[in-house]
Amino acid sequence: MDVFGKALQDQFDNNTAETLWLHNSYDEPEEMPVDIFFRTEEEMPDIELEAMDMCEGRVLDVGGGAGSHAMILQERGFEITAIDISAAAVGIMLKRGLTNAIEGDIFSYTGEKFDTLLFLMNGIGLTGTVEGFRNFLDHAKNLLNEGGQLLFDSSDITYLYDDTEMPADKYYGEVSYQYEYKGEKGEWFNWLYIDPQLLKKIARESGWECHLLFDDGQDQYLAEMRVATASRG
Repeated sequence: MDVFGKALQDQFDNNTAETLWLHNSYDEPEEMPVDIFFRTEEEMPDIELEAMDMCEGRVLDVGGGAGSHAMILQERGFEITAIDISAAAVGIMLKRGLTNAIEGDIFSYTGEKFDTLLFLMNGIGLTGTVEGFRNFLDHAKNLLNEGGQLLFDSSDITYLYDDTEMPADKYYGEVSYQYEYKGEKGEWFNWLYIDPQLLKKIARESGWECHLLFDDGQDQYLAEMRVATASRG
C-alpha cells in the first residue's frame, strides 16, 4: 500500500492534501507537510542547495519523491535519473517533465553507473540500520564510475534522548516510521540517522574517504564520500 504515494498524488492533482501522519518508534506521531516535497529552489534549505551545487557528471537521485531536486538538476543541464520505490512518485516526476525516472529499489538496482549518488532530506536513512548502511556502501561501489561520489545529509539525533535513556539494544540512530494517510496505514519501515563520528569510522572500515562539507550549526550535516584509492578495482 503506497500511502506516501497517495498523499503525493493528491498534492500534485489538487495542490493540496490531507494530513500525512508519520508514526515513529520514539515519540508521538508527527504531521508531515506534503507540500514540502514540491518545493522550489528558493524554498530549499542551504544544505540541499549546497548538495546540488556539489553534484558532478551523471547523477542518480535516490528516493526522488516528487522530483523537486532532480528537476532543478535537469534544468541545470545535468544528465539526471531519479529512482523511487513509489510508482505514484515516479509517475508524478515524469508528468512534471523529468526525462528519466524509474521505479525501483536502490538495493537491488544494477543498471547504469553514475558519477554522483544523491540522497537528500535525510535520504541515506533508507539504509535502515548501521548494518544496512555498511551493506549499501559495498553495493554503492558497483553503482559509481571511478572517482564518483556519494552525497547525502543526515543528522545526529542525540537530542531526542535528552530526557530519556538511549536504547540499550541498538544504535540510537536506528528508528522506525509508518505513514498514515486518510485513515490508511502503510508498513513500518526502518530509518537511520548516523552521527558524524560513526559515519567516519564506518567509511574508513569500508574503504571510503569521507568529508563533511556543510554543518547547519545544529544537528544536521552534509557528507561527501568517495571510494578510497586503495579500494578501487
